[in-house]
Amino acid sequence: MPPTPDDPTEQDQLIHDPQGGLARLRAIMARLRHPTNGCPWDLEQDFASIAPYTIEEAYEVADAIERKAWSELKGELGDLLFQSVFHAQMADEAGYFDLDDVIRAISDKMVSRHPHVFGPASNAKTAAQQTVDWEAMKAAERGPARVLDGVAIGLPALTRAVKLQKRAARVGFDWPSTDEVLAKIVEETAELVEARSTLTEAEVAEEFGDLLFVMANLARHLQVDPEAALRAANAKFTRRFQRIEDWLAEDGRTPAQSDLPEMDALWNRAKRDEKNSRQG
Repeated sequence: MPPTPDDPTEQDQLIHDPQGGLARLRAIMARLRHPTNGCPWDLEQDFASIAPYTIEEAYEVADAIERKAWSELKGELGDLLFQSVFHAQMADEAGYFDLDDVIRAISDKMVSRHPHVFGPASNAKTAAQQTVDWEAMKAAERGPARVLDGVAIGLPALTRAVKLQKRAARVGFDWPSTDEVLAKIVEETAELVEARSTLTEAEVAEEFGDLLFVMANLARHLQVDPEAALRAANAKFTRRFQRIEDWLAEDGRTPAQSDLPEMDALWNRAKRDEKNSRQG
């Protein structure tokens, strides 16, 4: 990729060129981080302060896909791409690497991990077998390591729990079926009920964490993505509660002017309406 022009006039031309592509975005980022002419907010940022925005943008991409909001997805993908450019710009300033290095690294990785596409290996394999091969190549690249090494700490907790459990399962540390997982859920739930009245706040939180960890394990055994399942549950809760608000508004009231029995009845009405809508 051509470097960002040093000449201010050429840089301005690129920044305002709608057809400038990735080079344009790179020039925009360099200008935002310019030590004298840049944006004060952008100049104050570092890797740690930008990381939460990167995670947020990834979730917004997932949200647009979940809602099939294709017109929004273009913008969300652009926001996520900008995060990569932002990190690469800061790394370039620090002398670590630049955007070209990032692109080269991912390109090399994709070529090396797809010998059945870019090399001599046969592509007459199932997607499941190719996944096994992918994980084997990743393990070989990591070299000798402990079983759970390399599972990113910054992942969402439920996702990381599933990844940790998958790693442990590879070496046989796993329940053979969902029956044992369900039994463990019953056990952890009982411990949480006991902890609620007899243990400290920290110990209650620990027991609750244990229960969530086992729930993530159940999701793995059921081949359910717990993050996606919880996002869907959040969306369903939002949708139904907003129906409650709408019905109360027809009567000139807000939820605060209602009570639990009435709102619970309206909740059940929303459930019935959704069920009838799906059947219709």
